[in-house]
Amino acid sequence: MGVQHISNGSGRQSGTWSRRGILTALGAVPAGAALAGCSSSADASAATDGKGATASVKSATKKATITVTPVSGTKKAEFTTPVVVTVADGTLASVTVAGNDGSTLSGTFDDAKTKWTSAKNPYSGTKYTVTAKAQGAADETVATFTTKSPGETFIGYFTPEADSTSGVGMPVSINFTHAVADRATVQKAITVTAEPEVEVVGHWFSDTRLDFRPETYWASGTKITLSLDLKDVEGSDGVYGVQSKDVTFHIGRAQISTVDLSAKEMVVRRDGATLATYPVSGGNAQHTTWSGIMVISERFKQTRMESSTVGLGDEYDISDVPHAQRLTTSGTFVHGNYWASTAVFGHENTSHGCVGLHDAKGASDSSVAGYKFYESSMLGDVVIVKNSGEKTVEASNGLNGWNLSWADWKAGSAV
Repeated sequence: MGVQHISNGSGRQSGTWSRRGILTALGAVPAGAALAGCSSSADASAATDGKGATASVKSATKKATITVTPVSGTKKAEFTTPVVVTVADGTLASVTVAGNDGSTLSGTFDDAKTKWTSAKNPYSGTKYTVTAKAQGAADETVATFTTKSPGETFIGYFTPEADSTSGVGMPVSINFTHAVADRATVQKAITVTAEPEVEVVGHWFSDTRLDFRPETYWASGTKITLSLDLKDVEGSDGVYGVQSKDVTFHIGRAQISTVDLSAKEMVVRRDGATLATYPVSGGNAQHTTWSGIMVISERFKQTRMESSTVGLGDEYDISDVPHAQRLTTSGTFVHGNYWASTAVFGHENTSHGCVGLHDAKGASDSSVAGYKFYESSMLGDVVIVKNSGEKTVEASNGLNGWNLSWADWKAGSAV
């Protein structure tokens, strides 16, 4: 194929070109220019920024990177900070954290869904598996870590026993095995709720004892739930709780007994009606009985009472005191008495501070007052002593917080 004339830039005609010359001239044209001559205007624009186009493709295909804290494989991870999962070059689709104890940790994403934080800290001494997935990713990221165990721990022993039924005066009393320095933090980790609902408030008697009660005695039939969420709660510097459990108690009928040591009798009322009246003998002039509101905290069909245990030397040692029910930690009981004359009861106060009822040796005679009162009683029943000649018992001496006004009781709360 021949070309006769090619116009030059001046409009003049050149001489005749050979086929080879034409091909040589075309071969000298830059490849980019040739492509431009065959492209649309859009293609031309993209082609002029080839470097930018390459960066855009790389960005679109960048793989999301998930990071878990604590780092996977950690053997002694801290349990005082939350679990955190982050993602770079993507967003998080899902995160689960499961412990080998069966527990799970819930959490929340930030607004951008590039960070997930557990709502609570992980438990100590637990192995966790974290499974996370980025949006659009085919594979999950799985990480494992184990938290360290605390160096020193404490627990709270509680009264009453789980699933027990008690009288209307029974507080929820917790005694800790280690002194608590951060009372507010520990108290916030313990809740006591009641059905039917009533306000229940905690009161610290010491750095090892926390009791809970409502303003007035519990209503008969109340269900009480104690929630101990103490695991990994730092009660004192470096000392952590270990309990995480819920327990329930129940309140039975309302029995309140009033001991008048001037009249030397005890009137027992149940659910508002008089159940029985018994002649009694209280503490003598040298060993007066505590007055005030007391709660039965222990019960023994028979027990040994020895004067040396309450600071009274060798004045008595009776191995088989029948039907003994404890009213104070310091040693006040209401109990049966078989060694005194029957003429004493209802007429004289002759004891070393206890409240005595006529009874029989062996604790098996159902006709005597000591037996009858014991059989009608339960833990948590209220015994009120008046006209004893002694001051009111300390609220901390036994389960006897009812001797504090509601304002004074609430003042002992740390929250």
